[in-house]
Amino acid sequence: MTLKGKIAVVTGSTSGIGLGIATALARQGASIMLNGFGDAEAIEKERSGLASTYGVEVAFDPADLSKPEEVRRLVAATEARFGRVDILVNNAGIQYVAPVEDFPTERWDAVMAINLSAVFHSTAAALPGMKARNYGRIINIASAHGLVASVNKVAYVAAKHGVVGLTKVTALETATTGITCNAICPGWVLTPLVQKQIDAIAARDGITDAQARHKLLEEKQPSLDFATPEQIGELAVFLASDAAAQIRGTSISIDGGWTAR
Repeated sequence: MTLKGKIAVVTGSTSGIGLGIATALARQGASIMLNGFGDAEAIEKERSGLASTYGVEVAFDPADLSKPEEVRRLVAATEARFGRVDILVNNAGIQYVAPVEDFPTERWDAVMAINLSAVFHSTAAALPGMKARNYGRIINIASAHGLVASVNKVAYVAAKHGVVGLTKVTALETATTGITCNAICPGWVLTPLVQKQIDAIAARDGITDAQARHKLLEEKQPSLDFATPEQIGELAVFLASDAAAQIRGTSISIDGGWTAR
């Protein structure tokens, strides 16, 4: 499943799932455009580490994905730096939790902008070049919440359902080309953001970290274990490979059985 010579953009790739995907793609020989927020020194360490470890070119662009013009500029900057975009991974996302009637309008707008609108803008920007070359892989990181719902997550669930729909439309519009578009739908993944939720449960209920992890998992994820950024990265590698050329418009769950219930 070598991706040697391919050019990949991975949004939200300075940590967590996005970094796991970027690492997996780089391991298979793809050059990478990283994107995200964070400490500049830490980001440079990740960038240089990927480049030296896997012998590929790795760049970083700090585009703010809440702004449509920045999303489209990220794609243009990648094309200017590397010559093209072969693989687009729309991973960046944020979360906010509140009942529908209490959900702040500004948080709804922010979640929609980053979790859904940015996927549209990056896809629209990347497609002309992909169509000109008759090749491309678009991989959207949706969520179990793109397939089912949970209380107090109205914006996130709505946005991720939208990502699944956008994926299907993009796949249909490119069905006779060398471009594919698919979604990955993770359940609970042990990222720094999820660890914060675990810490909050442990503090609230006066229980250990292990007990809090179990409590979080048992509500949704029958395997009682987390998916990992590395596993999601390897799935992304497969979807980017020639072996997945006829996988189009699908939403692949990696959720420990969450959506099987």
